[in-house]
Amino acid sequence: MIIPPVGGLGVQLPVGGAEAATQGAQSGGTGAVGGGEASGFGGELTEAISSLEKTQDSASSASQALATGNVSDPETAIVTVQDAQMAMELASQVRNKVAEAAQNIFQTQV
Repeated sequence: MIIPPVGGLGVQLPVGGAEAATQGAQSGGTGAVGGGEASGFGGELTEAISSLEKTQDSASSASQALATGNVSDPETAIVTVQDAQMAMELASQVRNKVAEAAQNIFQTQV
């Protein structure tokens, strides 16, 4: 099952769905789902950031083409820019949640 990407930040699960992903993680899997070169959390994070960067570059090119009048379909350019905006908002929210979780972990008394 493939979850549709939001600005290129999609997650691909194996055919068995979430159960197969859980079983793969329990059986000592590396966490890389989808056959990419990334392994584990660090690799997935690197892929997500590079995908976000590509989305932002694409939006920059589309907005520049729209501003100069070199675009044949303005709707596509606007959708590209909106996708990039949503991807950046998602990345920002994820970053905030991770920072909040880290603060909670560091403040936990042993």
